[in-house]
Amino acid sequence: MRQLTIMIPPSELSKVERAAQDNCGTIVAQIDARRDGQDRTMLRCMIPNARIEGFFADVENVDGLHAIFAPQGVLSLEPPADEPEDQVTDVQPRSPLEIYLSGLQSIGAWKGFLAYSALGGIVVWIALFTENVFLLVAAMLIAPFAGPAMTTAMATARGDAYLLRRSLIRYVAALATAIATAFLLSLIFQQEIATTMMAEVSMRSAVSVLLPLAAGAAGALNLAQSERSSLVSSAATGMLVAAALAPPAGLVGMGLAIGQMDIVVSSLWALAIQIVGINVAGFAVFRLYGVTTRGARYPRGKSAITYIALSLSLLAGAALLYVQFSTPQRFEQSSLAQRITAAAQERIEARGDLDLLFAKAEFSRARSAGENPVLVTLHVEGNLTDAEKKVLADRIENRLEEEFDVAALVQLVVL
Repeated sequence: MRQLTIMIPPSELSKVERAAQDNCGTIVAQIDARRDGQDRTMLRCMIPNARIEGFFADVENVDGLHAIFAPQGVLSLEPPADEPEDQVTDVQPRSPLEIYLSGLQSIGAWKGFLAYSALGGIVVWIALFTENVFLLVAAMLIAPFAGPAMTTAMATARGDAYLLRRSLIRYVAALATAIATAFLLSLIFQQEIATTMMAEVSMRSAVSVLLPLAAGAAGALNLAQSERSSLVSSAATGMLVAAALAPPAGLVGMGLAIGQMDIVVSSLWALAIQIVGINVAGFAVFRLYGVTTRGARYPRGKSAITYIALSLSLLAGAALLYVQFSTPQRFEQSSLAQRITAAAQERIEARGDLDLLFAKAEFSRARSAGENPVLVTLHVEGNLTDAEKKVLADRIENRLEEEFDVAALVQLVVL
């Protein structure tokens, strides 16, 4: 339930009472008041979350209406007294109007927004430069990417061209600030090579698209659910959105500074798929919770804007996935390395005279994009001569190159 305070001329009382009744609301208090030297009636209303927008639509034409909407949940305890559990546990999601207003509140002042973007870029750079995973988590906490991400999805659901334009501008500004910050820090501290963590974080997987879909859905759910019906904080969902965007943004800046274009291309692809995935998932959740192009006190929504924005997002997502799966050596290194490890392991296990102790495959970042070899390290226990070891390593290399169309370098260690 939500509490509304409404000030109206006494002559309009019947309209408001009828609107409250039609929307399953209750007027709990009626107070005689004065405003601008004229008699007024002040009403305290309790309206279910899902009916708030309908209630405002019904009272939209009431002359002299002034309303205060407190977006905090209210525990409305009504008779009989032996049923408080059912009344308190009937927690409803927020109304579409409240979801929209909550999203708008996430758009703060430019100075603070850009300051947090720069600070996030600093912490991301430190984390990747010093290879400290804890600082990478801290960067996700302060990076302000969740705000423009969610307002972009909301603008798509609402069909609001003005909000969509503002959100995209803030999106670009935040990412550009983080990228520029990481770029400048790499130049200032004369970074020349990519760290091990940079190489690992820049590797993409066949399931990379799942992270932005989860992040977009989680962020939209956090805005749509009542504050009493979720055990997940806004900071946690904001961190999930930042987890999808902050590391690739830092990698773009650092990769540009050291001339490692393989990292830059991979990270730009990651940023693009994250933005598209978050927008599509957020749009779907907002629509499920009733956020549409039409609503009370919302005149700017246009279905054409929704269709255009959603179509562009889906087309961009399809194009990015096509690029990924058509060039796995560039955009599926993580998944491909796992498959190569399994294939090499099968080759060793097929021999009865060797016991596999350790197997790992990883791609290098030493060469240009798409031309890096896969390094396969195998530790086995058994008895092999140097000649037999070389023959086995060559056979494994040939099989991996034929099966996966990659340049394979196998290091076979016999213990």
